[in-house]
Amino acid sequence: MADLNEFSADASTLDDARRSRAIAPLPDQLISQIAAGEVVERPASVVKELLENALDAGASTLRITLDEGGVKRIVVADDGCGIPPAELPLALLRHATSKIRSLADLEAVATLGFRGEAIASIASVAELFITSRTQSCPHATRIDAQTGAISPAAGTVGTTMEVRELYFNTPARRKFLKSEQTELGHCLEVIRRMALARPDVAISVMHNGKAVEHWNASDPQTRVAKILGEVFETAHLPLDERAGPLAVYGCAGLPTASRGRADQQYFFVNGRFVRDKLLTHAVRAAYEDVLHGNRYPAYVLFLDLPPESVDVNVHPSKIEVRFRDSRSIHQYVFHAVQRALARHAGASPETTSGGHAAQLQPTGPASFSAKPLTGAFVSAPDALHLKSESGTNWLRQSRMTQGTLPVAQPLALYDALFGRKDNGAGTPGATTTIDTPDPTYSTYSTYSTPEQAPAAPFWASDSAAASRDHADDQPLGFAVGQIHGIYVLAQNARGLVLVDMHAAHERILYEQFKHALADRAIAVQPLLIPVSMTAEPVEIGIVEEERATLDALGFDLAVLSPTSIAIRAVPALLKDADLQSLARAVLADLHAYGGSRVLTERQHELLGTLACHNAVRANRRLTLDEMNALLRQMEATERADQCNHGRPTWFQLTLADLDRLFMRGQ
Repeated sequence: MADLNEFSADASTLDDARRSRAIAPLPDQLISQIAAGEVVERPASVVKELLENALDAGASTLRITLDEGGVKRIVVADDGCGIPPAELPLALLRHATSKIRSLADLEAVATLGFRGEAIASIASVAELFITSRTQSCPHATRIDAQTGAISPAAGTVGTTMEVRELYFNTPARRKFLKSEQTELGHCLEVIRRMALARPDVAISVMHNGKAVEHWNASDPQTRVAKILGEVFETAHLPLDERAGPLAVYGCAGLPTASRGRADQQYFFVNGRFVRDKLLTHAVRAAYEDVLHGNRYPAYVLFLDLPPESVDVNVHPSKIEVRFRDSRSIHQYVFHAVQRALARHAGASPETTSGGHAAQLQPTGPASFSAKPLTGAFVSAPDALHLKSESGTNWLRQSRMTQGTLPVAQPLALYDALFGRKDNGAGTPGATTTIDTPDPTYSTYSTYSTPEQAPAAPFWASDSAAASRDHADDQPLGFAVGQIHGIYVLAQNARGLVLVDMHAAHERILYEQFKHALADRAIAVQPLLIPVSMTAEPVEIGIVEEERATLDALGFDLAVLSPTSIAIRAVPALLKDADLQSLARAVLADLHAYGGSRVLTERQHELLGTLACHNAVRANRRLTLDEMNALLRQMEATERADQCNHGRPTWFQLTLADLDRLFMRGQ
């Protein structure tokens, strides 16, 4: 008890001492160290700030040297315009910069750096040396940030920033750093972002005396391929949308090239990498029809807009932005990406991303066009590896998992190509399940068993298909038969087409259901007994301000009190959902994005289930006319390259692929 009383007395004395302290300005060094806590989080933060300054100086070549993950030493050398000797001391002062002069400049920032605190913050927690030379100077000049000493030095035109012993004078901060490899990884990620934004700049990276990365100045397509890899290079859509001063362009990955982590998502606003929830949500919403589950799309996208329409000064690291009209930006990005994904399969190959004629030339810092693919179907003793050439308006490339293909399972190859899980469907002795065809696709016959359907051997219409295989308006060609009641085999001008008939029909029905839903007002289900729910003030405000939007979405919400809301009607499709959770999610979307994707997503989930259950089943024998009807509807359907679960619906095998498979001409 005595110890407790002594502790209370000490605490009281300490509180009295704090209250009696006079207000005094902080020392400049401490101010800089506090600022460094916001700006210099880790070595990667230093690399980011130095690279931004180098690019703002007009550098065309960057050489980056790291030791011990950047903790021991960071050197960034550029060939930019350089700093005049007389201005080197000013570069070390807090908030000294050549990039802005007035509030008007700040509201329309066109450079990566602009606040002028980065160098001063870095110098307060590390040893900093600057060596710089301008075109008019006979030699370079070096300044020691710790002593302020200036001396002549050797060097070419440009600037070399050398940072040593990060956090040497703030050991508590140094303890929070991770392992050398982890810090190196963060540094390399920052460098990759800069490299994607500026493919015209050559960049090389050394770590502990060894070369780690090197990218020559190149076109955007080559730079993206170097950084994101071969899979993304051959499985993405070029995107270029413009509306007045707004532009969205870059590369959006195909759903078939989705990833288990969101580690290849790069969005740049006016050339600046950002991690913005609004933009991420817009892109994710655009993929909702073709990418379900815990999968993430890969993309490199650029948004250009007037500088005064975006505030880049909302976060110390400048990685977050705020838009003046966030709702319009969200909808613009969403529709731009959605349109790219929704191009139907019937586009001419000469004018698509797979053809040589597609060359986009955006006005922003980069231009993107899809690299034409070359087919490669290589046979190995125990495995097959496929790269496909798409006949549609977007590129397709999928890798089949290599492995042994036992003779006893002849469908293993096809199932692997289309991402199917072998459940026995289509194999001898399997149970046949046949649903009644949906009336919206009446060309299918209603055979109750495969035996009742007329056989359709692949040679039955070989001559007829051959006479039509050069029709440019039928990119998926004409059917020649079925494989085990699951896959349709077709012939087109480029070779053979393999179609997963269930996945293809599922996409067709799904799009038909969606259009039917969009063409009429959303059916509303009034609730016999309204459901009341507690609400935050923000939610109350949204109900009052967005009443027209809520009505259009099928919701009837009423404010009961300053803390409660009544749900009086909901969309009929979602009448069995958790109504309170649904209402809260819709209100949150309206608040954050100005529109709700929650309703659409949940409706589409139900439509996807309906489409799956109504689509033609495996082991269903189709006539040639039925197969061709399926191919024609695929060509006329948006997003026909994937089912609504993201699996591919068809593959193209070119004549060159087949020649290589059979070693013709070798």
